[in-house]
Amino acid sequence: MPNIAEPDPHRSGPIERAGCDSAALVLLHAARTTRTARVEARAAANGEHSDGRVPSPPRVALETALRATWRTAKRLMPDTLFLALSHWRRVGRIPRLAAPQTFNEFILQRCRNPEPHWTLLADKLAVREFVKERIGEEHLIELIATPDVFDRAVFDALPTAFVMKANHGCGYVRIVEDKQRVSFEELSCLANQWLAEDFSRASRERHYRPIKPKLYFERLLLDCNGHVPADLKMNMFGRDANGKPIIYAGIVSDRFGTPHGDVFDVDWNRVDIAVGHYPQSRVPLPVPPHWDEIIRLATRLADGLGFVRVDLYVPDGKVFFGELTFTPGAGVFPFHPDRIDYEWGRLFKDMLDEERRTNLKDFN
Repeated sequence: MPNIAEPDPHRSGPIERAGCDSAALVLLHAARTTRTARVEARAAANGEHSDGRVPSPPRVALETALRATWRTAKRLMPDTLFLALSHWRRVGRIPRLAAPQTFNEFILQRCRNPEPHWTLLADKLAVREFVKERIGEEHLIELIATPDVFDRAVFDALPTAFVMKANHGCGYVRIVEDKQRVSFEELSCLANQWLAEDFSRASRERHYRPIKPKLYFERLLLDCNGHVPADLKMNMFGRDANGKPIIYAGIVSDRFGTPHGDVFDVDWNRVDIAVGHYPQSRVPLPVPPHWDEIIRLATRLADGLGFVRVDLYVPDGKVFFGELTFTPGAGVFPFHPDRIDYEWGRLFKDMLDEERRTNLKDFN
């Protein structure tokens, strides 16, 4: 299975993301291991690639110039042109924006023409009330603080371990396992950078634009072994003719050790789809013992929203809400194999056709 070169959505500096989580399937917030990150940082400091290769100076200069040119040009482009060029650049074909056929093309259409309620549901703080009403408050990760101003007093009051996040986009996540190993100045600088960014400009996902940036802190969720749990990214395509949910769930396992990525259907059959740049597990993961409950909760959250990706954390038999994503990958995620882009596009079209039939029936 081919690897997919993915941008890192969590690096410092100006946003250069390919959409929420940078993938239509799974790209987790801390997927790279600490060891790998150190290797890459050391290599970068030495002017090398992470595998030890030293790029030639002309190549480095050219790549730097191209990246700078793209960053400058993208700020000036109208949304439609930017989306078309981004799709061509990453997926390899010019998108049919007027008559979408693939999953990515439907997502591009959503980026340009969002539903009003997506803004509320994509706001990581505002959506909590929706989740509370749909599946119950017990499935929400505990909020520690939502400060209007992040100052030293707020930092001092935080527990030893926590997660710092921002509500107005994707990738704004900093896991702190030991507050003694991080300074207030470091977190404050990162928080200010997040809050100054207009996430909607990164990949022109317009429904993020009205969200007022807000910093917040959550309890660090750990499993019984003290590990940050993997999250399931449930791509929800409604139901089939028999009323059975159509779901493709992506998961990255052992993300702080030797990560592997897998995709499963609603019956927990592994599907041959590459998950980011991760290889498939040699042996498919066993079905979670509470899989039926996961499906029930994800379906309840997705009900009436059309296609949506529901992210859930599932440590030790419990289920916690992560986020709702309406434009995963921002329409520029290359599927491997490519036929999946068309297959998921057909599922997307079927959902829209069923929605139109239902609306027409209700109107009559």
